[in-house]
Amino acid sequence: MSETDETGSDGRREDLVSDTERRAPAPSRRALLGWGGAGLALGAAAAGGAVAMARTADEAPAAVSGEAVEFHGPHQAGIATPVQDRLHFAAFDVKTEDRAELVALLKEWTEAARRMTAGRAVGEGAYGGLPEAPPDDTGEALGLKPSRLTLTIGFGPSLFGRFGLADRRPDALVDLPKFPGDNLDPNRSGGDLCVQACADDPQVAVHAIRNLARIGFGKVVVRWSQLGFGKTSSTTPEAQTPRNLFGFKDGTRNIAGHETDRLRKFVWVGEKDGPAWMTGGSYLVARRIRMHIETWDRTSLQEQEDIFGRDKREGAPVGKAKEHDEPFLKAMKPDAHVRLAHPDSNNGATILRRGYSFTDGTDGLGRLDAGLFFLAYQRDPRTGFIPIQRSLAADALNEYIQHVGSAVFAIPPGVRDKDDWWGRSLFTGEA
Repeated sequence: MSETDETGSDGRREDLVSDTERRAPAPSRRALLGWGGAGLALGAAAAGGAVAMARTADEAPAAVSGEAVEFHGPHQAGIATPVQDRLHFAAFDVKTEDRAELVALLKEWTEAARRMTAGRAVGEGAYGGLPEAPPDDTGEALGLKPSRLTLTIGFGPSLFGRFGLADRRPDALVDLPKFPGDNLDPNRSGGDLCVQACADDPQVAVHAIRNLARIGFGKVVVRWSQLGFGKTSSTTPEAQTPRNLFGFKDGTRNIAGHETDRLRKFVWVGEKDGPAWMTGGSYLVARRIRMHIETWDRTSLQEQEDIFGRDKREGAPVGKAKEHDEPFLKAMKPDAHVRLAHPDSNNGATILRRGYSFTDGTDGLGRLDAGLFFLAYQRDPRTGFIPIQRSLAADALNEYIQHVGSAVFAIPPGVRDKDDWWGRSLFTGEA
């Protein structure tokens, strides 16, 4: 939960499939999906195909029409893309020891992602094939719009100890240090690979992760996953700033999708940053943050506002009238969240956030297992998340939250065209 967010716009090329191929049948959409046995959240987000949409700050039309987000481009979609409503995030462990088999899987995943983000079925589809064989697609997204589905892949530190990749591990892909207050569950941390699926329809996002896991059967296995709803950060400044489960606006200072200069400075890996295969990529820190809802709900309004350093109604910083007024940090309490997370308190450290709220039922003691699934993209965690999180060691908010899951991933550059694939620059050395 941080005041330092950033976002940007990629300017993707038109998809290589035809408009006719991209158009999905008229959908029969559900108005709402509840949490269910399969783990579908209030809505996790989806993809399917109409007209490909350029990445701009104009998020509303695409959200209404369910358009497709362009898959190809210099940066992966799902970072500077306008934030969708739902999330399904999965971390995978790689089980195969065969490098060629892993490369073949990444190529197959790329083709599946290319089709799903365009609103098309995987392979030959969910029906019409050999009756004796399982279908290529699981079918639960049939008839649904693309819903701005984006799929973003990342490589964890543990992957680089295998497959001859040790000398290709970026210096910036550090193992995160232990921070004060951490209570990390190893079963909700780490991973060789990650895939972030964001969309405006939960079934489409769940469908995407489900099909990638099915394709990877025997080669990879899901280590942990997280469903998210109610985006807690926005990359479109014109839109209303979303609120977290504590009822406060979150991510007011996030980088916007059209702020190419800030994206270049704080999010995208540059040519001189090294290694060459990461140029145009980014680094992701994912943290599962449990929020002690019941304790917070018994806290006075004045104390809540003092803890955040903003008022609850407008989101204005202490002593100011409007949410986007420049905060006067010294007017806030020394342990106020906004004051400690602000770039001015961290030598300018800035990150792009794409967090989501989550609720996973109760903990067996009648308390909500709920909180923030924090996703932060940055050019280098050593100058982004790590110094900010160290600064937040004194945060008054720590009485009401606890970090219980953690992972860091190198996010490679985007897939350039129909012949490119996820991780090509890493495994072949071709920048």
